[in-house]
Amino acid sequence: MSTARPPAPTPRRPLWRHLWAWTLGTLAAIWLILAAVAYYTGLHEADEITDGQLESTAQLLLRPDAPIGPGRAPARPVDDGQATAVYAPALRIVVWEHGRVLWDTHGIAAVLPDPLPAGRRTLTLGAAHPGHTWRAFVADAPASAQAPRRVAVLIDMGWRQALGRDIAEHIVRPALILLPLVALLLAWAIRRGIAPLEHLSDQIAALDLDAGKTLPAQQPFEELSATAHAINALVQRLQSQLERERRFTSDVAHELRTPLTAMLLQSRLARETRQDADRDAALALVEHDALRAGRILGQLLDLARAQSLDGQASEPVDLCHLARQVVAAHAPMAYELGQELALEAPPGPVVVQGHTTMLELALRNLVDNALRHTPGGTLVEVHVGHAADGGGYLSVRDNGARDGARPSASPGLGVGLTLVQRIADAHGAVLEQVQGTPAEPHRVTLAWPPD
Repeated sequence: MSTARPPAPTPRRPLWRHLWAWTLGTLAAIWLILAAVAYYTGLHEADEITDGQLESTAQLLLRPDAPIGPGRAPARPVDDGQATAVYAPALRIVVWEHGRVLWDTHGIAAVLPDPLPAGRRTLTLGAAHPGHTWRAFVADAPASAQAPRRVAVLIDMGWRQALGRDIAEHIVRPALILLPLVALLLAWAIRRGIAPLEHLSDQIAALDLDAGKTLPAQQPFEELSATAHAINALVQRLQSQLERERRFTSDVAHELRTPLTAMLLQSRLARETRQDADRDAALALVEHDALRAGRILGQLLDLARAQSLDGQASEPVDLCHLARQVVAAHAPMAYELGQELALEAPPGPVVVQGHTTMLELALRNLVDNALRHTPGGTLVEVHVGHAADGGGYLSVRDNGARDGARPSASPGLGVGLTLVQRIADAHGAVLEQVQGTPAEPHRVTLAWPPD
């Protein structure tokens, strides 16, 4: 028979690496955005720069003293390949005067569109210049000029795009070179940054809950102080819980010790006695104490059952309906013990949020304790209603004297009250107990705050 293998544990990563990876991812995203913005900015700036160059060149050539005319300007400029400046564009220039070409640097006047309006535009020339797109600026001399002159200045759009990419590279390249250094510095900074958290983790691991040790309230950072405060509050609650568990264990041991000891003594007496009457009396006491121990164990099972319901969702519970069921279930017991059991409840419902089963366990224990701890003829009343502040309450009262009443029939009052207290805490209710006096009955109440 093959046994299923337990699932492999999930590998745990250090927190600083997790933060470092997210930081690097964010940094890479920022760098990509910077590259995109730089590329767009480079193209835009290249457009602005070249448009300015085209316009300024055209304005210079439109001046009356420009060196353009017969015998003053060469047919072609100096070869473009001899230019050494990186940002020196190769301009194409065409100058017209009186409608005829006065200067054509690269022989492109014949392929320019006709008519060619003044202003900026993007042109695609004919077969003489295949695959090239040009940015052109066309300007006319003012009407007051001596000679009607028109100037067209063109620049290759490929050069404009190359200029934009070059500008973008100059912006982005330093950031790209610094990325590895920034990554290393971030790893070092994050490790140093989470060092106080690691120190706090070591302090938490060293806590001794049994001794009630807590964390130092003063921490180097506000967030760590809040965390330390929350952990200290949790430690205090755990200490209170441990103390209640110790008291509860002591109560259970005390409650069980008495009937078990009595059973041991009575069983020995029944075995050693020669009298039938004494043997029957001893066996009756053994049976009685066994039932008593059984009731205590039943309360422990009820307590475990109530604790298992703590995490379940609550629902509306009508206390009046619940009280009628519990009183009806305990009526035979009250009759057998010679007591009176009554219910006082309003005609309408008294609804609280909670668990029906848990509240039934609480009320059943209170009624059971009241019946078993009071002498015959006692009036036990169950009261249900609304308090003055609007909250609901559930109360069990009796007017019987408890000192010395049914001493051998005590079913473990400490266990029962512990059960009721746990249920009250789970429901946000307050458990109130008033010891009986000749003028006032003994009362145990579960009170709910107003909604």
